[in-house]
Amino acid sequence: MKKNNLRSYKNRAWLMLNIVLTIIYLVWRVFYTVPVEYGMVSLVAGVALVVVEVLGALEAGVHYFNMNRIENHLLPDVPIDMFPDVDVYIATYSEPNDLLFKTVNGCVHMDYPDKSKVHIYLCDDSRRPEVRKLAQEMGVGYLDRKDNKGAKAGNLNHAMSVTSSPLIVTFDADMIPKHDFLMKTVPYFVDVDIKNKDRNEKDKIRLGFVQTPQSFYNPDLFQFNLFSENRIPNEQDYFYKDIQVSRNKTNSVIYGGSNTMLSRAALVDIGGFYTGSITEDFATGILLQKKGYICYAINEVLASGLSATELKSLIDQRVRWGRGVISTGRKMHILFTPHLSLGQKVNYLASIWYWYVPIKRLIYIMSPILFATFGYVVLKCTLPQILIFWLPMYITSNISLKMLSQNIRTTKWTSVYETLMFPFMLFPIILETFGITLKKFKVTKKGEIINEKGKNAGYMIPFIVLIVLSVIGIINCIRTIFESGSLNPVVILFWLITNLFSLVMSLFFVQGRDFIRKSERVNAEVDCEVRDNLMSIITTTKDFSEDGISVMLNKPVNIDDELDVDIDLKTDRYHAKMKGRIVHVEESSEGFKYAFCITDMLDSYEEYLQILYDRVPTLPLNLSESLSSFDDLRLNVSNRSKETFYQNRRLPRINMEIDVNTDSGSFVHIINYNYKHIVLSVEDKATNFTLLLVEGLELICKYERIITDNIALYAIENYNEIHNNDEKQKLLEKWIEEVRIHNPNETEGKNDTKVSNNEEFQEMDLL
Repeated sequence: MKKNNLRSYKNRAWLMLNIVLTIIYLVWRVFYTVPVEYGMVSLVAGVALVVVEVLGALEAGVHYFNMNRIENHLLPDVPIDMFPDVDVYIATYSEPNDLLFKTVNGCVHMDYPDKSKVHIYLCDDSRRPEVRKLAQEMGVGYLDRKDNKGAKAGNLNHAMSVTSSPLIVTFDADMIPKHDFLMKTVPYFVDVDIKNKDRNEKDKIRLGFVQTPQSFYNPDLFQFNLFSENRIPNEQDYFYKDIQVSRNKTNSVIYGGSNTMLSRAALVDIGGFYTGSITEDFATGILLQKKGYICYAINEVLASGLSATELKSLIDQRVRWGRGVISTGRKMHILFTPHLSLGQKVNYLASIWYWYVPIKRLIYIMSPILFATFGYVVLKCTLPQILIFWLPMYITSNISLKMLSQNIRTTKWTSVYETLMFPFMLFPIILETFGITLKKFKVTKKGEIINEKGKNAGYMIPFIVLIVLSVIGIINCIRTIFESGSLNPVVILFWLITNLFSLVMSLFFVQGRDFIRKSERVNAEVDCEVRDNLMSIITTTKDFSEDGISVMLNKPVNIDDELDVDIDLKTDRYHAKMKGRIVHVEESSEGFKYAFCITDMLDSYEEYLQILYDRVPTLPLNLSESLSSFDDLRLNVSNRSKETFYQNRRLPRINMEIDVNTDSGSFVHIINYNYKHIVLSVEDKATNFTLLLVEGLELICKYERIITDNIALYAIENYNEIHNNDEKQKLLEKWIEEVRIHNPNETEGKNDTKVSNNEEFQEMDLL
C-alpha cells in the first residue's frame, strides 16, 4: 500500500509539474512567437499551429485529470440465486460461418448459476440459410427481419422486440467471450437491485451498462505490419484499458458496441439503440447518460475478437468512427444540452476533438517543412527560448503520458499512429465537419487473410511526398547551421527528424507484410500428452493455433513423421483429443520444439476452441522496455530486406561428431543423425554398411548421395524395425543420450552456423 501511495504521489508530482510547464509554454507561444510580421502565409500557419497546440493541451489536460484518480468499480459479491435472465445478441451481417461458430461456441460455454436463463441469439441482418442452420446445430436462437432499416442498431432493436430478459449483452460477430463474462458483469446489476430495494424512487441508482475492453487475439495491423507483435500492445488497449476506465469519474464512459452488458429497462427508456448515427453505440451511450443512467467501464479483459487484417478495412473502420462521432456530437447538442454535467460535456467534446487529429497531424508535419523547405516562418523564437519554454514541457509530457498510461502508450507511438492514418482521414473529417455526412457504411471485413505486401502503392504516395519534403528541409537546416554558425535551426532539425521517423514508419506500415500463418498462434503452456503405438510423452505446449500445436521436449524423441499421433490437451476446464502429424522439428536453447499439424479434430473442436480462446490474449500488454526508435527502424529494414529460408525438417537433427565401428571393422565419423537418415564422414562413400552402436543395436546404412567431398548422406534401412521394437527403441534412446552427454557443445545453434553458409547443407535441412 505504501508503495502504491508513493507511486501515486510521484505521478501527481510529475503531472502538476507538467501542467505548470505547459501553461508557461502556451503563454509564451500565444503572446511571443506568432509570426505576425512575416506575411499572410506565415501568419496563417503560425496561428494554426498555436491553435492545435492549445487544443491538444486541453485534450491532454482532460485525460490527465481523469487518469489522476482512477475509479475502479470492484466486482460486488451478490447472491447467485438473484442472477436474472440474460439475452445475448450476436449481431452479424456478412461474417463467415467459421467466425460465427467461434463466437457462439464461446457464448455457449459461459458460466451461469442457471444456464437456462441465458438466451443466445444470432441476429442475422442478411438472412442467410447457412447462419440459420448454424444456430440450429448449436442450439441457439436465430433472429432475422424483412429489411435492414437502421443497420446494426435496427437489428438490435428488432432483437429487443422479440425477447424479454432484463439484461442484454451485445457482441460483435468476431468477439469470443471468456467463460466468466457473465459472472464478472451481471453482479453489478444485481448489486444495484439490492441497494435500490429500500430506496425512494428519486434516490435509486440507475445502471445503464457495464463496458468491458475490446481485446484482440490476433496482432493488429500496427503490430503486424511493423514487425512489433512482441514489442507493442494493441493500439486499442490505450482507449479501452486506460481512457475508458478513467471516464468512470465523470460518468462519461463510451458504449463500445460489443462486450457490453446493458439494462433492458434503460434501453427502453431511451427508445432503444439509436438508429440515427453510423456510430450507434457512441450515440446510445450518450442518450443513456443524458437520462441519468450510470455507466461503468472495467479494465478486465472478458472477451477477445479479430482485429482488421486489411488496410482498406482499417481505414474504412476509422473513417466511420471519426465521422460518426462528429456527426453524433452535432446531433446530441453536447455543448448546450442541460442533461449532461460539465464533466460529461468536457469529456465528450474531447472525444470529438480527438477525431480532428488528421488536421492536427497535417499542421505538425507541414509546419517545419514550410520553414526549412519553403522558407516561411511559422514561429519566431531563439534556441535559448526553446530550451527554456519547450524542452521542459516536452520531457515532462512524455514522462507523464508513459506513467499515467501504465506504459501502454508514449508520445512517440501516438505520433506514429496519428501519422499513419491522417492522409486517409483528412478529407472525410473535413467533409463531416461541414455536414456532408456518411449515411451508410461497410461492415469491417474480418476473418479473411489477404496478403497486401506490395499492393498498396497508391497509399504510399502522401508519405513519399512528405518524406522527400522533410529530407530537403533537413538538408537545408544542416547547411544553414554550418554556413551561419548559428544553432537556432537545431530545433527545426529535431522537429523534422522526429516527423521523418513517423513518416518512414508509416511507409513501412503501408508497404504491408505477408501473412505466413492461416490462423493465429497462442503462446501458452497447456498440459499435453503425445502418443504413438509405442510411447507416451507427457509435456506442455509451446504454442498452438486452430491448425497446429507445438511442444517442447528436453531431448530428441523418435516420432515417425509419416504417421499420425494422438494428442491430448487438458486444462482445468477443457479436454481436447485430436490426431496430428509432425511438420517441423528444431532445436534451441530451450530444447527440441516439435510442431504438429492437426489432421483430425475427432469430436473435440468445440473444446479445443475454448482452450485457444478462453483466455486473455497472449500479445504484449505493455510497451517493451528496450524499445527505441533505432530498433524500430532496424527491425523493419532488416526484416524487409532479408530472404526467408523455410526449413522443412520433420525429424530432429541430432549433432553427434563421434566415431563408430562398422561391421567391416573400420570406423566412420557420424556428423548428425535424424533416425531415418545419417550424415557420415567416410572415405569410401558409395559403400553400404552397418554401424554397430551397442550390443543388440545396429544401423543398416544405404548410400543416397554425396553432400561434400568427404561427407555423404545415408538412409537407415532398418528404421521401421527399430521404431516398432520397444527394446531396440530404448537402446537407441540410451545411446543417443550418452552421445549427447559426451558432446554437450554440439548444439543446434553451432551446427546451424555451418549450415547457413553451405547450400548443400541447407539441402540437408529439408529432410
